[in-house]
Amino acid sequence: MTYEIITLGCKLNSCESAAIAGDFSENGYERAVDGEKADIYIINSCAVTGVAVSKTRHALSRCKRENPDCVTVLCGCFPQSYPEEAGLNYGADIITGNSQKGSLSTLVGNFLENRVKAVKISPLSREFDESAAIPDEDRTRAFIKIEDGCDRFCAYCIIPTARGRVRSLPPEKITEQSKLCVSHGHKEIVLTGINLSCYGQELGLTLGDAAAAAAKSGVERIRLSSLEPEMLTDEEISKLKSIPQLCPHFHLSLQSGSDSVLKRMNRRYDTALYKQVTDKLRAAFRGCSITTDIIVGFPEETDEEFLETLDFAQEIGFAKIHVFPYSIREGTVAAEMPQVPPDIKNERVRILTAVSAELEMEFFGTQRGSIHTVLIEKSQSSEYSNGFTESYIPVRIFGKELPRHSLVKVMISGYREGYCEGKPI
Repeated sequence: MTYEIITLGCKLNSCESAAIAGDFSENGYERAVDGEKADIYIINSCAVTGVAVSKTRHALSRCKRENPDCVTVLCGCFPQSYPEEAGLNYGADIITGNSQKGSLSTLVGNFLENRVKAVKISPLSREFDESAAIPDEDRTRAFIKIEDGCDRFCAYCIIPTARGRVRSLPPEKITEQSKLCVSHGHKEIVLTGINLSCYGQELGLTLGDAAAAAAKSGVERIRLSSLEPEMLTDEEISKLKSIPQLCPHFHLSLQSGSDSVLKRMNRRYDTALYKQVTDKLRAAFRGCSITTDIIVGFPEETDEEFLETLDFAQEIGFAKIHVFPYSIREGTVAAEMPQVPPDIKNERVRILTAVSAELEMEFFGTQRGSIHTVLIEKSQSSEYSNGFTESYIPVRIFGKELPRHSLVKVMISGYREGYCEGKPI
C-alpha cells in the first residue's frame, strides 16, 4: 500500500514527518509517487493559527476527493490542542495527537484489519521522544529536532498545550544525527525546536552546548532556527561565537515593538532588552543578519502601539520580517481580550509588509561588493543557480548551473526584489 504525508506548520513537524515516513517504509508501505493517489494519507497538522486549522480541513477534504476509499490519519498539534473538535468535526479514520506519531503505522494496520475508527490522544510525556525525531534531509539543509515543548505560556499561543513542557535531545545524540547528515552529503544543518532557546534547561545545558555537539560532526555550517531574545545572555553569545561553523544569522522573535503590547502578550522582555541583544549580536558577529516575526492586530492594539512597532522595526533594521495577523486561539488568555477589527488588522499587515520589503532592500544594498559563501539549492533553471549565504541572504548566480549541495564563494554584484546577484570568485 502507498502513503502520502501532508505536513503543515513548522520545521519541527517536517522532522517528525520524516520519522513517520521511516516508520511506514520499515513496515512495508511505499511512498506514493508525486501526482498519484495514495491508499493512506497522513495529515501532520498545526494549530498555531486559524489559517493552519483551515488548511487541515481542506487537506482532509482533498484526500477524500482524490481517493474516496483511502485511509485518513489526522495527527499532531491540532488534535492535541482541540481533541473534542478534532474528534467530532473532522472525518478522519484515525485521530491522534503528538505522542503517537511514532506508532502511526501500527494504528493504520489495526484500522485496516477491523475498519473501526480510532481517536487516541494521550497526555504528552516529559521525556524527549527520539523515535519520532530523525533528521529531515529532504532539503538542501538538513533539519535536526533537538528540543520539544514550551514553558512560556505567551497570552496568544496554544503551543504549550499542543507540545507540552520543554524536553531536549542529549548532546551525544545531536552529534550522532549530525554525523549522519554529513555522511549523506549535507553541508549545512539547522538545529530546530519549539522553543529552541530553552534547549537543555532540564539537562543543565544551553543551546551553545547543542551547537558545539553538532560541530563535532565536522559539518561545515550550523544554523539556528527561531530564538528568544532574553535567553541570549552575554555568556551564551560568547559560547556561540566560539563555534566557527555557526552561521551569523539570528531569527530573533520580536512579536511587537510596543512595550505595552509585549506586556499583554506575556513576553519576557521589552524593547530595550531586545535592542541590547541585537547590538551585542552585531558586535560579536560582524555583518550578521537579524530577522524576526511580528504579530499585528493583537487584542487592544492601538494605532499608537502599532506605530511604535513600525518605528522599532526600522530602528533595529531587520533583514526581513515575517508578518502575521493575530489569530484567535481558543483556550488562550488573548482569546478573551477585546479584539481588533479584521479590516484594521489587514491594513496593518499591508503596512508592515511594505516596511519589511523596504528594510530587506536596504539590507541587500549594504551587501554590494561583499564576499560570501553560498550553499547551492536544488536547481530551478539552467540559466542561474539559487542559494543562501551564511547570513541567509538569498543569492542568484547567473551564467551556469551549479551542483546542489556545493559551496560557492561569490561576490555580491547587485540586488533585486527578493534576492541578491552574485558572481563566482
